Amino acid sequence: MVATPQHTTPESHRTRRRFLNYVGWSSFAAFWGGSLIATLRFLFPRVLYEPSQQFDAGAPADYQVGEVSTRLKKEQRVWIIRNGEGIYAMIAICTHLGCTPIWHAAEQRIKCPCHGSNFLLDGTNVAGPAPEPLFRAAIRLDVTGSMVVDKSQQNNEPGVRDQPPFFFPLPAA
Repeated sequence: MVATPQHTTPESHRTRRRFLNYVGWSSFAAFWGGSLIATLRFLFPRVLYEPSQQFDAGAPADYQVGEVSTRLKKEQRVWIIRNGEGIYAMIAICTHLGCTPIWHAAEQRIKCPCHGSNFLLDGTNVAGPAPEPLFRAAIRLDVTGSMVVDKSQQNNEPGVRDQPPFFFPLPAA
């Protein structure tokens, strides 16, 4: 019997060993490629540039007794309120869904335009779906006599919110 030469066809190069070799090296390259991309991404960290949680609110003399100042509402979402005993900073964020409420001077109420929550001047919720009172931010005087509001410290518990640092007592004007 005479041996016949075998012709190599393209199908004979497609073996299981060759396929597994291709999958193995592809996985190796994908792993090291992903590690390299993650390392390069680490060199350029993501940074959020947000405004500072502490800001200057001016002198206490800038606020009249019985006044609700809305001048900081747009930039800082804070109302500065002065009553007969002192000053406090109310965070202008509804405790229901985070909307920005509106001060209605004629009714002496803070109302949320989205879902109808109503709050008294001290932040107590009296109507609507808001589950809790509005928050107050910490407030203090710095060495120059200017008020500094710190929104990173917040409280809405009755009794606690009426004491420093969430309420700054002032002598009667």
